[in-house]
Amino acid sequence: MKRPLRVLLLPGWLDSDAAHWQSRWQALHGDTRVVQSDWLWPKRGDWMARLEEVLLDDERPALVAAHSLGCQLVAAWAAHSQHSARVHGALLVAPPDTERDDLPPNLRPWRPIVRRRLPFAGVVVTSRDDPFCAAERSAQMARDWGAERVDIGAAGHINGESGLGDWPAGREILDSLRR
Repeated sequence: MKRPLRVLLLPGWLDSDAAHWQSRWQALHGDTRVVQSDWLWPKRGDWMARLEEVLLDDERPALVAAHSLGCQLVAAWAAHSQHSARVHGALLVAPPDTERDDLPPNLRPWRPIVRRRLPFAGVVVTSRDDPFCAAERSAQMARDWGAERVDIGAAGHINGESGLGDWPAGREILDSLRR
């Protein structure tokens, strides 16, 4: 018998506020937020270890729904973990360009961007006017990760300020990864 997939929400820098689609999905669908110990000064290794811990806590395979720095977390974790088979697929929304010159000092330890092909299915959702990543950079990340890319037009950083509400179109993309 196939075990049901669980959904892990991987917020980015500073976590996701109440208006964010991740917080709304947590309330609506009972998805599990991976809570990090330090949202302000995130350390890549610490975030990777926490993701590994949550994945190993439960034998069910997972879909991950990552936003912003959470996308960089997925790429870095997948390149190093011996347990990547625990992830069935990844929705990677608005990956930031952590190699930008104007990156806040809090995020500089996330350089360089891990660009290895993901060992599971992935969809990168991008916006043409994301203030944290130029469209051509996010398209290149999607190619490097071997992920499909979905451009949703002008939606900013695809967060609470984008006015997506429950973002049913995003949930449909996530659900497509179940197949």
